[in-house]
Amino acid sequence: MRASLIQIAVDEGEPVDSRRRRVAALVREQSGADLVVLPELWTTGAFAFEEFGRAAEPLEGPTYEAMAKAASGAGVWLHAGSLPERDPDGTLYNTSLVFSPSGELAAAYRKIHRFGFDKGEAVLMGAGRDLVTVRLPGTTLGVATCYDLRFPELFRGLVDAGAETLVIPAGWPERRRAHWTLLAQARAVENQAFVLACGTAGTHAGVPQAGHSIVVDPWGEVLAEAGPGEEVLTVDLDPAKVGATREQFPALKDRVLGLEPPLR
Repeated sequence: MRASLIQIAVDEGEPVDSRRRRVAALVREQSGADLVVLPELWTTGAFAFEEFGRAAEPLEGPTYEAMAKAASGAGVWLHAGSLPERDPDGTLYNTSLVFSPSGELAAAYRKIHRFGFDKGEAVLMGAGRDLVTVRLPGTTLGVATCYDLRFPELFRGLVDAGAETLVIPAGWPERRRAHWTLLAQARAVENQAFVLACGTAGTHAGVPQAGHSIVVDPWGEVLAEAGPGEEVLTVDLDPAKVGATREQFPALKDRVLGLEPPLR
């Protein structure tokens, strides 16, 4: 399986319509890939909180349409990153879209863990509730977004649902880049799965982005890593390595579930 992670640079001076066209063209250039992954909130910038309401779209809005056409034009599975979605009731969500090679919507995932504590995304957007997996030829994707990376129980749930390849679009800040790399490797090792973590480049609302998109194998080995700027990171993966790793070192079989918290 060939995967291409497109690490988009978000420039606040670039009109969103122009960026959509540019990103769609980049997706079409990956016609030899099986799976293409885009970053989180690349239409607005993950830290451009004041833009979320203005830029929010219905699920089947302009970004949906552009990415559906790009997926079918390239003939690839496309994780189109995420966008600020406005639900019909007015609630905003940080929503990821996955398209099939025919341009059909295969899955939509509303980010469960919202970043910001008592501000930003945490108060402006609603929380998703559902784990999402997508079956591809040869592997099953488990879908998560950015801040989700810090919550291992979410990934355990995805593995229990059959995930073998964990796909994580992000808008991760440069000042915490060490955590980005560490957590991507940890999620790969503990779940014995591939991790494809695609970040943004550039600066979002004054917050420099980490870039350094990364692909990690089920043993925690970094197979490929981008630099800080806009870049396409392409890597060939063997999906059978997940099953082989889990058979060679069957740690997941030794999980002990349902432990009670200690008495106080």
